[in-house]
Amino acid sequence: MIRINIIGAGRLGKTLAALARRSGRYRVQDVMTRGADSAAAACAFIGTGRPVTAWAELAAADLYLLAVPDAAIADCALRLAETEVPAGAVVFHASGVSGSELLRPAAARGAHVGSLHPAFSFADPAIALEGFSDVLCALEGDAEACLVLRELAQAIGGRPFQLAEGGKPAYHAALSVASNYLVTLTAIARRLAGQGGVPEALLTPLLGGLMRQTLDNALALGPQAALTGPIARGDASTVALHLQAMDDADLRAAYQALGRQTVALAGERLSEQARRQVLSALAPAEGSGS
Repeated sequence: MIRINIIGAGRLGKTLAALARRSGRYRVQDVMTRGADSAAAACAFIGTGRPVTAWAELAAADLYLLAVPDAAIADCALRLAETEVPAGAVVFHASGVSGSELLRPAAARGAHVGSLHPAFSFADPAIALEGFSDVLCALEGDAEACLVLRELAQAIGGRPFQLAEGGKPAYHAALSVASNYLVTLTAIARRLAGQGGVPEALLTPLLGGLMRQTLDNALALGPQAALTGPIARGDASTVALHLQAMDDADLRAAYQALGRQTVALAGERLSEQARRQVLSALAPAEGSGS
């Protein structure tokens, strides 16, 4: 069996460890946290493992998962390297935005380094444990580490794919735009609809159906084919009326920035004249600073 040590057994760490144990291919060996009680609790959730609280207590393993906050990864890699991690072992973390460059101290000791980021919510480990199936897992790192992590991802029920070298920040930005900014756009749309006199009780049915249909179309047809509305039609006068209705400078700036991206997305659907007119309507007012 492949031996794996877990450093940091929060929600993600202990869930991945439990999934690895369930696969039958991995033996969770040591589970390290800062406190004995939390390490023991994590081992109980995982169903196996030896709770430890000090780096010197870690036994040699084939895989080391650093399931710690991003700000602590580099320091943990340094501390792990000082324990004489075996040459050829794989040291990896599960950060969404940081790459394997944070693990250089372990690489200098002969370890292979990488990262595995499941695009999944671990808010409730018990629910995550039962619902982890066909989850996309982004891999990054040296070739040997990625090979080992690909096998791990598949064993726990994931669907691994490789990121470009140095691609983690752009990848994580994509997830944030798709998730966080969608929520922000919902809030903006609700605010504008309310300003227009739509009753509170109707905001969700009014906007929800349109947003779901639009998202479905964008995913099925592609963004450009799914694009509708005044910018796609080259209707600069409507765009100008939208902006006149916004009495908040930051809101106008957000609309203008997104509008310019929408003009670029529309591409050849807009004539050159329509493009110039819409971009003129979207231009920041002189002296606005936006």
